[in-house]
Amino acid sequence: MVGTCTALHLAMRGHQVTLVDRRNPGLETSYGNGGLIQREAVEPYPFPRDIATLLRVAAGRGADVHYHLAALPWVVGPLFQYWRNSSHARYAAVSRAYANLIVQGQTEHEALMALAGAGDLVRKQGYLSVFRRPETLAAAVKRAERLEDEAGVHHVLLDASSLQRLEPGLRRTTAGAIHWTQTWSVSDPGELVRRYASLLERKGGRCVLGDANSLQATASGWRVETADEPVEAPQVVVALGPWSSALIGKLGYRFPLFIKRGYHQHFTGGEGPNLPVLDADRGYLLAPMRRGVRLTTGAEFARLNARATPIQLGRAKVLARQLFDLGEPVEDEPWIGARPCSADMLPVIGAAPRHRGLWFNFGHGHQGFTLGPLSGSLLADLFDGRQTLVDMRPYHAERFR
Repeated sequence: MVGTCTALHLAMRGHQVTLVDRRNPGLETSYGNGGLIQREAVEPYPFPRDIATLLRVAAGRGADVHYHLAALPWVVGPLFQYWRNSSHARYAAVSRAYANLIVQGQTEHEALMALAGAGDLVRKQGYLSVFRRPETLAAAVKRAERLEDEAGVHHVLLDASSLQRLEPGLRRTTAGAIHWTQTWSVSDPGELVRRYASLLERKGGRCVLGDANSLQATASGWRVETADEPVEAPQVVVALGPWSSALIGKLGYRFPLFIKRGYHQHFTGGEGPNLPVLDADRGYLLAPMRRGVRLTTGAEFARLNARATPIQLGRAKVLARQLFDLGEPVEDEPWIGARPCSADMLPVIGAAPRHRGLWFNFGHGHQGFTLGPLSGSLLADLFDGRQTLVDMRPYHAERFR
């Protein structure tokens, strides 16, 4: 989503653009998410700081977080910085910068959807955070009221009976739910990316298959190998999501980046939810989509290319079937992907500090799908020397010096 929208915005500004990827648009990270374009997500996911949660995660008992012991030497440094940036004082500043992006995200999507003819993919009916325990619901309501006051985030509190009327397929009584009414859901996230890529081509851009790791500086700019022929350009944007860290590392950049892997699987034949449902006390999401109800997991901390270990998905299936009749799985094997995260929870958007003609647009964590159009527009503004919608200093690469 981020790379496609960056290319699209640059092409719409009149630049000659070639989008190079190892697969066609819409088949990687942005394909596998929960399909939410979020307005309520004005605060990023902080690193847990309470002892009970940390002990549960360390013991590997939950469905929301899983980790590979073998990956810890590579992620312990960024995770420690992530933990530090989740302290009260630092997190408040991060959240202000984060919210400045989120509040603009849907506006940018709406403009591109109209041009791409993608309105049929979107429902603007919100999603539900369902709570099994009264105490966690009460704490979430306090936070929702605060977000409404501070950031204009709308919500509706549903008691157990109101939730049952809205979701008649719900199998068990819960404490209640928060209906986040402003968030949009997409029935096929990969197809939305493909529609934007088709719009890119109509605007004069090209989409070609190639190896981004072949990127190298030349006397006049940059060169990358593709399936057809090398592509050379005076300027290049790195928007490779979870693969960005490896590429920029070859160029001498060592940013505190890490990944959170995730899994999904579709189910059909049961009576699933009408709206996307987050089981807030258990850490998974159910989202009605074209292929069926998509069950998505929380975070797995592992190396990018490590073997798949869908332990969370197995636990989430059991928990989800307590709430809804999912039916049977569509795929024999679950999908696996990775979210590209930074230790300060903010994306990297802007010019590279030490290379002329090199630009960065990655590290969007859980919100690349929501922020892709806005992030592409902001990068294009910087590229052209225009005034941006928001102060870009919190997202510049220089902050990691």
